[in-house]
Formats: sequence, C-alpha cells, structure tokens
Amino acid sequence: MIHAENFSLKHTIDGGQPLAFYADMEFEKVFEGLGYVTERGKIDVSYSKRNNIIEFGFTGDYSSKSASEDIVKRLGIDHDMKSVYSNINTDGFMAKAISGCYGMRVTKSSPWEATLCFLISQFNNIKRIRHIMLRMIEKFGEEREGSRLFPSSGALASADLADIRKCGTGFRDKYIKSVAAEFENNFDAERLYRLKYEVAKDKLMELDGIGDKVADCILLFGYGKFESFPIDVWIKRVIEKEYFKGKKKSIRQIHEFSIEKWGRYRGYAQQYIYEFGRRNKV
Repeated sequence: MIHAENFSLKHTIDGGQPLAFYADMEFEKVFEGLGYVTERGKIDVSYSKRNNIIEFGFTGDYSSKSASEDIVKRLGIDHDMKSVYSNINTDGFMAKAISGCYGMRVTKSSPWEATLCFLISQFNNIKRIRHIMLRMIEKFGEEREGSRLFPSSGALASADLADIRKCGTGFRDKYIKSVAAEFENNFDAERLYRLKYEVAKDKLMELDGIGDKVADCILLFGYGKFESFPIDVWIKRVIEKEYFKGKKKSIRQIHEFSIEKWGRYRGYAQQYIYEFGRRNKV
C-alpha cells in the first residue's frame, strides 16, 4: 500500500498527460482505478479517496518494491505539493485553477514513453492520440502474461513505415521511426537528466519532428524538469486572455512571462492552467 495525501488520480489523468493516452481508467465516487503498461510490465492501481491509500498489482519484470517505486514516481506522489502550491498560487486565476484541480500531479513517464506519446500528439486531440497509441501498443508491444507492453524504441526503429502508418500516425510515421532509431543507436536519453533545462531542450530539438512544444512536453513529463512550460494553442489563448487582456503574445514572450511569474515550478503552473482552462472553456 502507498499513502497518497491530497491527491486526485482523476485530475491527474484528465490533464492530458501521457497516461491519458493509453492507460485504462475508471473513476468512481470512492475509488479511482488505473491500469498502465510500460516496457517492463503492467501495473494496476486502485486509489481510495476515503483513506488516501493506493493498492496495486503488477505483472512482468516488477517486484512489489519496484512497482511501488514506479507508481510513486509516475504519479508524483512524492512531490512537495505545499511548495508547488505556494510557488504557483500567484493570482486569482491560479487560485481558482488550484481549487478546481486540487490534488493533480505532474506525472513522469520514461523519456522514451513521453517522446513517443508527444510525437503522436502533434496536431492531434486526446481522443485521436489515444486511438493511435492503443493501436501501436497492440501492434508493436511485446506480449507478456496476457498484456501487450509499451512498444520499445527498438521495435519501432526496425518497423516498416507502412506498418507504423497503419496505426493512424499519418505524417508522424517518419518522425517516429527516425527518433526511435536515434534512441536505440545514437541518442543518450539518460544524459538529459544531468543537463540544464535549456541545454536538454536544444538537444531534443535536434531530433526529427521535435519542436519547442514537444520538447517541453518531453522534458516535463519524461524527465521531471518543472522548468518546462509547454505552449500549445490552448495555453497561448488562456495566457493571453487571463494575463494580457487578450493581447497577442509570441511563444518567446509567453516563455519569458512564465519564468518571471512561476519560476522553477512553471511546468506545474502550465498543467493547472491547461486543465482548468480546458475544463471551463476559458
């Protein structure tokens, strides 16, 4: 069992983070459930809102200890939310966003999982991203103990472009295959943990198909770099409306604003802005 105080699994998954793209989920009044696959196996989570306890099961290359560690890291259970909230609660809009999405955490998938998810996310909505991801898991994921696991970079690097495209990827197929080959052969993904945010972002943007927003998504959800501030059309509109009285701002100006406004936790601020704004059609 894992104790998870002031936590909402539903808010966490609803916020368009990688697990929303492929995990099984069920949200009831008292219990919230989640089942997700990795390259190692499958983990099933049941969270009781009544006593703030997470119970879990697992298959594949996991022990009770390693599965517990994966859940804690992946769902942000160990994040210092008191510090997060004190840093991002800077104004009336953010106060409403925190209240409306209280308990939401920024998740952390593996770098490869986050990279594949956000390559697919480009010019896409969550429903379609989920459709593509589930098909890719079914087609390219290793079968183990009755489950198809998350597809490895090796499996996609060696796949035919036509087979990748059959999953609904469209123009993204060549980027997926190219980046998978880089992860498999040349790109030192683990090194990015040790690099400063700006340097790590530049390294990611050297890969095919990875621009400003996708790089920030990968760094936030794959590396836990809270300095990242992914900016899509939705975030841009909300920021302009709530903080600039509707005046248009460039991506660079919004990045600079986020640094001054929310500092080292701006990735967390972005997640609350995104989910609260989306849910309330700001």
